[in-house]
Amino acid sequence: MSFPRVETSRGELRIHDSLDDLSTDLVEYISEISEASVKERGVFTIALSGGSLIDMLGKLCDAPFSKTIDWGKWYIFWVDERVVAKSHADSNYKLAKEGLLNKVPVIPSHVHSINDSLSAEEAASEYEFEIRQLVKSRLISVSDINDCPKFDLILLGMGPDGHVASLFPNHSALKVKHEWITFITDSPKPPPERITFTMPVINSASNVAVVVTGGSKAEAFRLAIDTRDVGPKSLGLPARMVQPTKGKLVWFVDKQAALKLDGVEFS
Repeated sequence: MSFPRVETSRGELRIHDSLDDLSTDLVEYISEISEASVKERGVFTIALSGGSLIDMLGKLCDAPFSKTIDWGKWYIFWVDERVVAKSHADSNYKLAKEGLLNKVPVIPSHVHSINDSLSAEEAASEYEFEIRQLVKSRLISVSDINDCPKFDLILLGMGPDGHVASLFPNHSALKVKHEWITFITDSPKPPPERITFTMPVINSASNVAVVVTGGSKAEAFRLAIDTRDVGPKSLGLPARMVQPTKGKLVWFVDKQAALKLDGVEFS
């Protein structure tokens, strides 16, 4: 398998010929970070997003990953969640449970999902409190430049509008700086009620991976990557705001999503 890897000021860019190549590379990357985190800290804290990203993680259930990953050391969180019942088709928890968690020996008490019986505001507050307790106990690391949690890995997808997690362009949630988890009740995409990590938490992670696939996302991806474009569309793009302060950022992209990168200079 061969594909270009480009180091840019916007992180490492990995362009793949096919979705199969991309998903294989992604799970190899996750496996490597998991191994390094367990070796260094004794645990691996990972925050998941929903959508097609979960389908790609299915390869973690296959050999050699399923046999070599120390699943008992995994602690699983959600970068964002739709405020619906866990049995609802829109639930990111349900998607991850059926696509990955039911198929690997993760310890159930290590899976930290939101309380789906609460309102969006209450669920966000309770989820933040839970994460704060785990930071106090040092199960989740803490950033050395702010008080934010420092997850070992945050996995993000990107929408055609450039949104990541449930942080949408020009939405007030993008401006939340002093909370770890916020909520929205007017998502441009249904369902309207969601909780989401704030941008400071995303940018405090040790590693952030953004998966971008499909031609419908090509323009938003160009705006996220092209540092020369400083227009209002690019500067207000959530995906462009993803820039770990001390961590590493990797973009996993298929050729369709990279179609508009011709002529982009990677500074």
